[in-house]
This record gives sequence, C-alpha cells and structure tokens, in this order.
Amino acid sequence: MADEILVLDQVRKAYNVGTSVETEVLHGIDLVMRRGQFLALMGPSGSGKSTLMNIIGLMDRPTGGRYHLDGIDVGKLGDDELSRLRGRLFGFVFQSYNLVPRLTALEQVELPLVYQGVTNRRKRAIAALRQVGLAERMNHRPTQLSGGQQQRVAIARSLVVSPRVILADEPTGALDTQTSHEVMALFAALVDERDITVIFVTHEFDVAQHARRIVRMSDGRVVEDGVTADVVARRLAAGVPGVMPAPASVTGQAAAG
Repeated sequence: MADEILVLDQVRKAYNVGTSVETEVLHGIDLVMRRGQFLALMGPSGSGKSTLMNIIGLMDRPTGGRYHLDGIDVGKLGDDELSRLRGRLFGFVFQSYNLVPRLTALEQVELPLVYQGVTNRRKRAIAALRQVGLAERMNHRPTQLSGGQQQRVAIARSLVVSPRVILADEPTGALDTQTSHEVMALFAALVDERDITVIFVTHEFDVAQHARRIVRMSDGRVVEDGVTADVVARRLAAGVPGVMPAPASVTGQAAAG
C-alpha cells in the first residue's frame, strides 16, 4: 500500500559465536508500519526488541528476509547509502537523553543539522524547541534542565531533521510517572499533527497504553500484534505485569492508526 513506511518480511538475525556456532536472535519477523502509526514494542530482556529496533533504524543488517523502507529494498544498499537514508528518514530518542553536557538546548538540537551541512540550522532548531514547549529554555545546558525537559530536548533533536519515523528506546525509563505521561502525550501529538510514525520500546503497560498499537515479542518472535489501549487498561486493572504472556483471546491483527 502507498502509505506503508516500513515492511519487514520474515526478517531474521543471527550472530556467530566463536568460529562455527550461530545463534539466531530474530526468527522470521513480519511487521508492517504505516505513516502516522503509534506503536509500542514490548517484551522482556532478551526478547529481541533492541535487535529489531537496530535493524529498523538501519543500524544493523538482517541475515535473512527482506526489509523495505519507504518503498526501498534496503538489503540492496551499501553502507553509505544506508547512512544517508537513516539521516533522512529517522529521528532517535534514547532513555539516557544522550545530550552533550557543554552544549545548550539550542546547540543540542542543531547538532544533527551540522552533520548534514544544513545552513538554516538555528531557525529550524528554534522551531523544534518551540514545538516541544522549550522556547524559554533554549539557552540552558543539561544540568539546568529537569529530566523531562532534557528528554524534550532529545525529542526536539529528533524532530529537527523532519523524520518520517521516530525510534524511541525506553524514552520514559528515567522519568517519573507524571513526566512520562507528558512525554508520551507529546509523541501522540506528533503522530496526529505531523503524521510521523513513532515506534517506542517499553516494559511498562501504563506507558504502552498511550500507543494505538502494541507489539509484544518473546524469544525473538512476535507473539502478539494489535493490542489496543483498552486491552492494556484491563490488564492494568487486573494487575497483569507487562512482561507476562497475554491471554490468547486478546491476540489479534494489527490495528490501524
């Protein structure tokens, strides 16, 4: 379909341990994401979430299957082409913010544009900071900002490149509950207002319920795709931990949007 931004077809990933032993960590992943979707990727440690995110973000290559990104078969691209495509299509947000201590918020957000050789960096960085509500903090350094404000700077930095997809790895992991909900609301607004696709990793159902589609992984496989916020809310009410297997009755097809 024309609005598909990424399509993974039986994607596998294996690593060689020693000289002859091969360990497969992804076992035939099928995943389709459309523009403007808001997806939470869940699963326990070792389930393959990080490996999958690295492949989606063009940080790593699969050892099997096919991956089409914005209509491009990325398996046919060289390293330089992958790097350019990554810089053009993706924004990245991390749990630890990854801010440079000596740089102001404005300079942090300008940084990706410096690497791309963009000339109107300041104007675009100011616009991105305004979008995340930090116009009055643009000259502050990380030590002068709260955790939530630092994460907003990181989100602004991901936005400034005008990405099609934002990949966020545990973006609320270092935040308190209230600030976590504020950050997730910001992601939801970006999905609605800018038609950006957002994929984020989380272990927590109360964070995942902000998403409109939830994919759960276990042992390198997708075990559930299409859980919605109402199902998550029922699980929360029942006290079901986020890493526990879900009842088969709620397993469904991928939810649109």
